[in-house]
Amino acid sequence: MSTLIVQIPPRPRLSARGADAAPMRAPSEYAFVLSADGRSAGSHGRSTPGLMPKARELLLLVDEADVSWRRIDIPKAPPARLRAALAGMLEEMLLEDDSDIHFALAPQARPGGNGWVAAVSRPWLSLHIAAFEQAGMYVDRVAPAMVPQRNLAHASAVIDPFSAEPTDSLRVCISDDRGVLCLPLGAAAALGPFTASAAGGDGGDAEIPLRWSASPAAAAAAEKVAGAAVPVVSDAQNMGAAAQEPWNLRQFELAPRQRGTRALRAGWSKFLGPDWAPVRLGLIAVVAVHLIGLNVWAWQQRRAIGLEREAVAQVLRDTFPQVRAIQNAPVQMAKEVDLLRAAAGRPGDADLEPLLYAAEGAWPSTRGPVETLKFEPGRLTLSANGWTPQEIERFRTQLRGGGIQVEATAGRLTLSRSPSAAVAGGQS
Repeated sequence: MSTLIVQIPPRPRLSARGADAAPMRAPSEYAFVLSADGRSAGSHGRSTPGLMPKARELLLLVDEADVSWRRIDIPKAPPARLRAALAGMLEEMLLEDDSDIHFALAPQARPGGNGWVAAVSRPWLSLHIAAFEQAGMYVDRVAPAMVPQRNLAHASAVIDPFSAEPTDSLRVCISDDRGVLCLPLGAAAALGPFTASAAGGDGGDAEIPLRWSASPAAAAAAEKVAGAAVPVVSDAQNMGAAAQEPWNLRQFELAPRQRGTRALRAGWSKFLGPDWAPVRLGLIAVVAVHLIGLNVWAWQQRRAIGLEREAVAQVLRDTFPQVRAIQNAPVQMAKEVDLLRAAAGRPGDADLEPLLYAAEGAWPSTRGPVETLKFEPGRLTLSANGWTPQEIERFRTQLRGGGIQVEATAGRLTLSRSPSAAVAGGQS
């Protein structure tokens, strides 16, 4: 599934001189990466939201320094009150008003369990979501650029608008099982060698060497801090890797309102995602098996019909050798039988005599002889003046068993051989 990954620039902060941060407003351009399969990084560049390439999924990445992390025991609260419960639990740790903080739980976190909680500026995040949705681009997911995990350190170059020197914008972001920490590269170098901690078998913390990576602009400086060669990873590759994390910060008050076609679009995008790949393969296999089975069944039916037609044609050849061109064997056989019957002087089922005999057998005893009759090939019309509906229905019922249908109109009864009975009689 194609994914458009967009990097949200770092949030403006107070300058070193103590001046107020610049007012929040969405930038004119964003850095983006277009991934054809949602896994590998493809084309990239910078553009305004309305001019970015189209994709099935739009993912916004929040800068590493703009997300705070805390691992807590998640309170047991219903979904409608869970956000308020989180705010109450973390109230003493917040540096901003509760109304300005947006919380999001880790993908596998559940009330009553232990898990990570991410905190980000709600006005800042809402500003960027609104910038894209006003441009007609629905934001499917918002993810942090780096999440807590073990054995990973990432050195990246970030342009800080308040930095006097470009070198001041270089920073190191460290991720381990304690969270994510971002420091200026100079301050990080003053701390000495870096290690990450992991819970040891005795319950203590064991030191684990960090695995480094650096963007091209920060590679040389990162090697000085790491004391060894550092793998260079492009910004586009970093954005593609961050998109693989299952995090979604669009929760609680920022959760998307999915209705109508938007809900269908979100469900379809989820169905096309990698998690549903086994289901898609299974459905394709089921459809393929059914198609193969239907084709085999249709071939068998066509073959059986062909054999039956050939058997009927062979009966016609054996019975009437004079018929050479066979086009419709049952009809031709019926015609040949009619010719033989006519030559022998025997009446056919649609002739006058059989219809008269049938009418005589069903004629009501309360009625006298028929006054008038009219015969056409296959149709016998009798006068039935004064007949009650019950008598007509009884007359029709008795003749129906012999394959004769009766029509009653304006004091007349019309007898005719039903088509199915005529075909059966001709084939016999």
